[in-house]
Order: sequence, then C-alpha cells, then structure tokens
Amino acid sequence: MKKLFKYTFAVLGLGLALAVQAQPASSPPLRIALIESLSGPFANTGEAVFRNLVWATERVNARGGVKLPAGARNLLIERYDNKGQNEEALAALRSAIDDGVNIIAQGNSSSVAAALIDAINKHNEREPGKRVLFLNYSAVDPILTNEKCSYWHFRFDAHADMRMAALMEVLKDDKALKKVYLIGQDYSFGQAVLREARKQIGVQRPDVQIVGDELHALGRVKDFIPYAVKIKSSGAQAVLTGNWGNDLTLLIKAAKEVGYEGKFYTFYGNALGVPAALGDAGVGKVIAVADWFPNAPGAASEAFYQSFRQRFPKPQDDYVHMRMQLMIEALAQSIEKAGATEAAAVAAQMERAVVKFSGFQGSMRAADHQFQQPLEVAMMGKQGAPGVKFDVEGSGYGFRVIKTIAPQRAEQPTSCNMVRP
Repeated sequence: MKKLFKYTFAVLGLGLALAVQAQPASSPPLRIALIESLSGPFANTGEAVFRNLVWATERVNARGGVKLPAGARNLLIERYDNKGQNEEALAALRSAIDDGVNIIAQGNSSSVAAALIDAINKHNEREPGKRVLFLNYSAVDPILTNEKCSYWHFRFDAHADMRMAALMEVLKDDKALKKVYLIGQDYSFGQAVLREARKQIGVQRPDVQIVGDELHALGRVKDFIPYAVKIKSSGAQAVLTGNWGNDLTLLIKAAKEVGYEGKFYTFYGNALGVPAALGDAGVGKVIAVADWFPNAPGAASEAFYQSFRQRFPKPQDDYVHMRMQLMIEALAQSIEKAGATEAAAVAAQMERAVVKFSGFQGSMRAADHQFQQPLEVAMMGKQGAPGVKFDVEGSGYGFRVIKTIAPQRAEQPTSCNMVRP
C-alpha cells in the first residue's frame, strides 16, 4: 500500500497559562488521525482545523492527559492529507488503521465524510478487534445523522438544516427583502443548503421571490465575476450561500468588484479572508451563523478567545471554533468514563456526553449522534463598534452577535434508525 505523507505533531508544548501544572503522562500517547485537505485549494481550511485540534489536545495534556486505569496518556494529532478527494481520504483511513490509530477526525467535506462512514462501518463489522471511531467537526449534510447515521460516527457541528433555521430567525424579519439569490457548491452539502433554503423561505417568507438558484463546481471556479454579474442583474437584495473556503472568498470579492450592494446570508462568511475582502462594503451586510463567535458575550468566552490568540498570534491563524474544543473535551471525558480506549466502549460513553467549557455547554443526542448546542447569528461590523471588540484575521472587521438560539430551539428531528453493535 502506498504510504501517505504523514506528519506527526507532538503536543508537548503546553502553551496555556495554568494555575497548577500537572505531571505529564508517561504512557504512549493516544493518537487521533486528522484526515483533511492539507494541500490544494482548501489547504487553508485543513490547517485551520489542525491548529484548533492541536490547541485542544494541548489543554488536555497540560492537565495531565487522559486518565486511565493503567496510567494517564496524552493526546496526539497525526496528519493525513486527503487532498480534498474521496479516494485519497479512503487511502488515508486505511493508512491510519494500519498505523494502529482508532480515532479518526474529519469534517471539511460532507462527501468525504459520507465515504468515511461507509468505509468505517464495513471495517468495524469485518474487524471487530480493530474498530475505529469517527469524530466529525464540520461535515454538515443532514443525511449523515439521518439516513446514513452510524454508531461509530459523532457530529459536533450543527447540520445544514439547523444552521439554516438559525439564519431564518434573522432573514424572516428582514422586511426590506423581496428578492433573494441562492448559490452553492455542487456536492451533497451545497445541494442540501439550497434545498433547505427553498423550503424554509417558502414557509417563513413566501412573499420573497427566489430570483436565482444555481450550483457551481466545488473548488474549481477561479473567476466568479460571471456569477456576480448575474446576481447583480437579478435585482436580488440578498444572496444566501453555504459556500466555504476559497469558493466563498472569491464569490465575495467578485460581488464587490461588480458593485453588488446586497446582503450575504452565509454559513461561513466570518473567516478565511471574507471580511478583509469586503471591507466597509460588508459592514451591516454580511450575516453568518455559527456555534460561537469571538464577540460572544461573557467573560469566559472572551478569555477563551484571547488565550487562543496568544497561542496563535499571527493574524492569518485567527480561526477558532468552540465546537472543536468541545469535541476533544467530549473525547477525553468519554475515554476516562469508559476506562478504556476500545472504540465501542468509548462510543457508549460519548453518545451520552455532556460537555461544559468556557461558559458554553453541549450534549450528544444518543438517537443519531448529533451534538446539540446553542447557535449564534452575527453581523459584520467595524472593530470598536458596539458588540465588536475583536476583529477577524487582523482585518479591522468583526462580527456582532445579533441572535442566540437555544439548543432546544436549534434542535431538529431525525430519521436515524441507529444500528448498535
């Protein structure tokens, strides 16, 4: 088997200000295989995830690692580059399993996540002595915790329908909005976003006309000017998109270049170059939904964000997600409660996990392994304006939280028929 390039990042540096320093664990580390785009057009998204997970594991290791009957063990992230391709991801999974890793982390593509779920289900059935877990931090196609739900898969991000419902809490009150343009990436997640957008607009704002509804190739469009021209010509007062990575940044830049002045309702418009690309043109016009924003109110949230910026001070590294921290905390908690690292034992604890961290709390729903947590909707503004203490990536622009949705309201029904071992 072709050996994939793998870089092991030993999380030995603490990087945290702790009142009490725990003794470091002496047993071999518990390895987590990060299977992600670490090269190609979406490499920046993979690297951003890597920083988040490294920081989370450093925190666990700083307090002495994961406590087990045989002794504490540190957590360690190992990198496997899937190059944004399903086939490469499956090869990376095989390589990780061959390396003895039984915890897989991935999330920056729902198509990749679906392929991994199928492969892990088959592997775990075929080799019960070498079963693995799949921790998903960002792949949000609803099907992954509905028709394709798996006992071995746990999603820590809100899925697309949950995020769309949160966005609609703001869009439905935008009385000036009469025309909207829908655009997305042509794969499972992008299709799911537009499908749910049509459904929820029809229910909550039947007076709004959808004047554009199209999909484009994922990661292949270099020039979004033709799309931006169509958006402007349509008379749309807002664009709704689930685009992420360069596909979102380039779309936003093109819209600015053609002089489009409407709003953007986005899933991911709060990072990875988007605020800097828009500048003043985005103030009061870019709306994003997430599990957490740096300007979320509360001293604990502020301290959390400031500690991340101290650990990663470069402006281009300013990409932090609360859910990824909660995911690693849930993993550590589940291993400790199981008293073992075997996948089934850990899964049995993780499906009932309740995690509290930095003023935020979430819980895993056992029925479908969909994490339940608050969602926030925020609007872009200038740093220093009310509610915008922190900017994004040194751009001078940040996001003010304008709506918080409680877990009970963000929750969506599931069609999962979980098969347990």
